Amino acid sequence: MSAPTREVAAERGVITVDGLTRSFGETLAVCPFRVTIGPGGITGLLGPNGSGKSTFLRMLLGLVRPNGGTARIDGIPLVGDGTAIRRRVMYMPGELRPYGEMTGSAHLDWLLRGRDEEAYKRAETIALELGLPLARKVRGYSHGMKRQLFFAAAMGPKVAVRILDEPTEGLDPTRRREVLERLMEDVRTAETTILLSSHHLGEVDRACDRTLFLRRGELLDEASASKIHRRARRALRLTFPPETSVDELARAFASLSAAEEAEDFEAAEHEARATVLLREGLDARAGLRALLARTDVPEPVSLVYGELSLHELYRELYGAEGV
Repeated sequence: MSAPTREVAAERGVITVDGLTRSFGETLAVCPFRVTIGPGGITGLLGPNGSGKSTFLRMLLGLVRPNGGTARIDGIPLVGDGTAIRRRVMYMPGELRPYGEMTGSAHLDWLLRGRDEEAYKRAETIALELGLPLARKVRGYSHGMKRQLFFAAAMGPKVAVRILDEPTEGLDPTRRREVLERLMEDVRTAETTILLSSHHLGEVDRACDRTLFLRRGELLDEASASKIHRRARRALRLTFPPETSVDELARAFASLSAAEEAEDFEAAEHEARATVLLREGLDARAGLRALLARTDVPEPVSLVYGELSLHELYRELYGAEGV
């Protein structure tokens, strides 16, 4: 085995980024940073709109030319238009531009041109299991169906790296769960490295082994991200009847915080909704029982435990509202 061949084999499934940067005019879309991803596992990329997620993913594939820096994917350096990398990596774009007059089956064939017959068969199987009508023309597909078609194509070939831009955007909860289960199965059985961007914090937290956060093109340190995730797992969101007074919620949760059952809370202005951050170390069930036992706290109509919303996450990470 020659030295270059040994080098590629050692880097199988690894994404290495060293100072990739991109500006559009005077706007710095992606700042220089270093990161190594893989081999194996699912890495989630989070950040508000305009944080540089899609630009970063496209640079890795040569679809957007970087102004500086280097990258290697699966042992192949990013040079020129990135063709060598795209031969070895599957990519699902965030912005879909399907050919509406093609049938779903023909579109899969077009998306997988140059790949082997087995890749098409696997993609077709995934598409059918997702309930896609492959005999129909794509112009009759909903947005979610189009996204599932591109997802099926991205999952067809056996590759070491998959880069997916918002693979679950626009899907209902059932389909999102099915997509994530397929990704996790791909990692378990084929030891694939998956890098995906998402706007769903909960699914990223459940499916990803690692999470990267971008802020105005800058990669936040992972210690900060871990701190936010620990807070996210202590968050309890409650929705109350619409006639509930926000002032009433504020008084109730102020007393709850004083009793050290919670360390922070937020009552949404003009909405009968509140987010409570349970005290660290407090069992969630015990905290919930204590909360519901209080006569000064209205009975909620729904609750979600263990997730911060992106709205809250961005405020925590960026000191500003996410957009």
